[in-house]
Amino acid sequence: MTQSEPASSPVTHSEFAPDTIVVETGRPQRADGAAVNPPIDLSSTFVSAGDISESPYVYARFDTPAWTPFEEALGQLEHSALPGLVFGSGLAAISAVISLVPAGGTLIIPTHAYQGALASAEQIAERQAFDLVTVDISDTEAVIAALDEAGRATADRATAEGTAASASAGAAGSRGMLWIESPTNPMLEVADVPALTAAAKDRGFLVSVDNTFATPLLQTPLDLGADIVVHSVTKYLAGHSDVVLGAIVTGNAGLREDLRTERSMRGGIAGPFEVWLALRGLRTLAVRLDRAQANAQAIAERLAAHPAVIETRYPGLPNDPGHARAAAQMNGFGAIISFTVESADRATAIAEAVRLWTPATSLGGVESLLERRRRHPSEPATVPEGLIRLSVGIENLDDLWADLETALA
Repeated sequence: MTQSEPASSPVTHSEFAPDTIVVETGRPQRADGAAVNPPIDLSSTFVSAGDISESPYVYARFDTPAWTPFEEALGQLEHSALPGLVFGSGLAAISAVISLVPAGGTLIIPTHAYQGALASAEQIAERQAFDLVTVDISDTEAVIAALDEAGRATADRATAEGTAASASAGAAGSRGMLWIESPTNPMLEVADVPALTAAAKDRGFLVSVDNTFATPLLQTPLDLGADIVVHSVTKYLAGHSDVVLGAIVTGNAGLREDLRTERSMRGGIAGPFEVWLALRGLRTLAVRLDRAQANAQAIAERLAAHPAVIETRYPGLPNDPGHARAAAQMNGFGAIISFTVESADRATAIAEAVRLWTPATSLGGVESLLERRRRHPSEPATVPEGLIRLSVGIENLDDLWADLETALA
């Protein structure tokens, strides 16, 4: 199978701003009478009489033109010369990347990573026999110490087994992987991504960054040194709470082929209609994020001053521990806020009292969502019982605040 050809849109990230890219890339060739939008290609199989390696499409589990426009668009947005890879869910994409960690290696992952990623990492680590280490991703020295310790453990194992301990950055020869979420879910800790990627790669570790919260408009981890970027497309990229999808982007052709094979062989594929909806949603990402981010900044400032709130975490607040880093490496602070009240009962009462905010899991849609995260049994115990995560939407700011203020009272 050959890699699918990119769509022929003339728009590239080197020429245009990101808010232009989201609108213009991934479109069909321009010609008189041609459609402006790509079609929904519903074919599961394709004409192929000769050598399979010479056919761009053979069977839709391997590749399909239904994915190509979205994959091209995401590759452009994340500043990769290669198209992205769309998956059937964010967790399918996460699991595919984690599966690259070699037996005997180490996966270093944030203590407060998305709980689905932590659960998947535990299962894959047990199955593939690699070490799993959790660390405060905002503590750069602690992460580097974990990388050093993991490197020594890998070298000791290699010596004991009579094999060479590789320090290469390829998937097969790596010592493991550093998994970065920044900001983290739900604690909104901010990692020093350039410093950590440099340290990890210097020690022979792959670096993957979950960029779901920031989106490519606010942060492009490949430019900061990462090898792989992961997205839950369900969230901001699609933006309307109507699809479940994931995606991966890398600038390394070998890694992309490994991940593409993992998608094909494990069947973590996406439906054509869902991917078409995601591309349609992507077109408005810039305007949605601008409005949601402006709302989030104002709401975070008001929460920080509210007497019922113990702590407010939002990188846009000048006194937030991650503010300086976020300002240095991001183009904005996003639209997710976490705040803590005195107890789980109080947090639950707030969730039950809101009328405009929707008490629900997930995030990144046009509507504002609110959730007490510790209601999930798998959420790390270090997340406060009274922590509420807000996904701020695009509704009227004063309406959102009035509803939340009433619930807080």
